[in-house]
Amino acid sequence: LTHRRPAQYLSTRLRPTMIQFLLLQNRQGKTRLSKYYRSYSDDEKVKIESEVHRVVTTRDPKFTNFVEFKQYKLIYRRYAGLFFTICVDVADNELVYFESIHLFVELLDQFFGNVCELDLVFNFNKVYMILDEFFLAGEVQETSKQAILHRVQELDKLE
Repeated sequence: LTHRRPAQYLSTRLRPTMIQFLLLQNRQGKTRLSKYYRSYSDDEKVKIESEVHRVVTTRDPKFTNFVEFKQYKLIYRRYAGLFFTICVDVADNELVYFESIHLFVELLDQFFGNVCELDLVFNFNKVYMILDEFFLAGEVQETSKQAILHRVQELDKLE
């Protein structure tokens, strides 16, 4: 006898998972970078950014950096005065995205040399370039720091 899994189990397990959006916000709630991998209206984006800021900044530091948000899950990390937040499906692995945030910060730090908030504001096109080499269509594309930095430096030479 072969044991078959119910079709419902397979359909939920094989469902593609992805990042819904990524936000970089300062403590005052100013969004310094936003990347949406789903379609939202401008009003929805403003509301999401406000709600995410409220949830992340008011959360007690002794709690985990994972919090349910609507039908999704927020994973966030704070570096100095910036909150890096990724919204993913509830079934996604939190630690993968938690470490992805750290890798993204390391990429920014190496590219800009001790990155600060002003680097993100005045060089937003380069930040998006790094982000696009790291994430593609809401999924992690590349995890090698050296490969990403090499491609970004090559693209930067073209400008």
